[in-house]
Amino acid sequence: MTPELKQARRPYRLRIFVFLVVALFALVVLDAASQTIRTFERLNIVDRSRDHWQRPGDIMTPLNLREGSVVADIGCGTGYFALKLAPLVGKKGSVLAIDILKEPLAYLWVRARLRNLPQLHVMQSVPDDPGLPLQKMDAVLIANTYHEFTDSEAMAQHLFDALRPGGRLVVVDRGPVPGADGASAERAREHHERSPQAVEQELLADGFELVNRQDGFILSSPLERPDDRPELHPWWLLVVRRPY
Repeated sequence: MTPELKQARRPYRLRIFVFLVVALFALVVLDAASQTIRTFERLNIVDRSRDHWQRPGDIMTPLNLREGSVVADIGCGTGYFALKLAPLVGKKGSVLAIDILKEPLAYLWVRARLRNLPQLHVMQSVPDDPGLPLQKMDAVLIANTYHEFTDSEAMAQHLFDALRPGGRLVVVDRGPVPGADGASAERAREHHERSPQAVEQELLADGFELVNRQDGFILSSPLERPDDRPELHPWWLLVVRRPY
């Protein structure tokens, strides 16, 4: 091969290499975009499924929200409740969607932007301190998260300090199986399940006033994770407030 031919083929090889790199990058981007779209579709499907058994209206009503209210959703995940709370407070209100994990907050941020909900703000917190401003919250919701707190007494104090006088805290969570034997009690400890009586006692000790408690709020629900128990799956609802 002559030197002239070798010189002519070099730019051609470079163009082929650049084309392959660009094509590979485009495939990676398209695959990532496709997976992201499928994730958002799955989130919407899961949310619609929860609408049938979670009783979201009965959970949000005791928050006493109105136009302009400021509410926090502690342990918001990908935003099942936060997305429902935002229309209730309107554009003049605020929903602080708080979680310790970045990934679900990222998904929630995108979902809020897609639904044009500028009043929904995502916030990453540290365990047992949501980082809420003092006496600025009209209400706080904790759904299926209270049992995860490693220091629930410290969290309760932070929530009390963050609520305005008369502000409400609504907690909905799964409790131990009624009449649990030794094995069931052990599973309850493994899953950090808390009884409504224990949580009520803890919150009242921190200064809250009891508004309402429903021990059999949801008596059964679909399995949410593969390691969830297949037997009776009771949920309870607790409503307390900071005294005036």
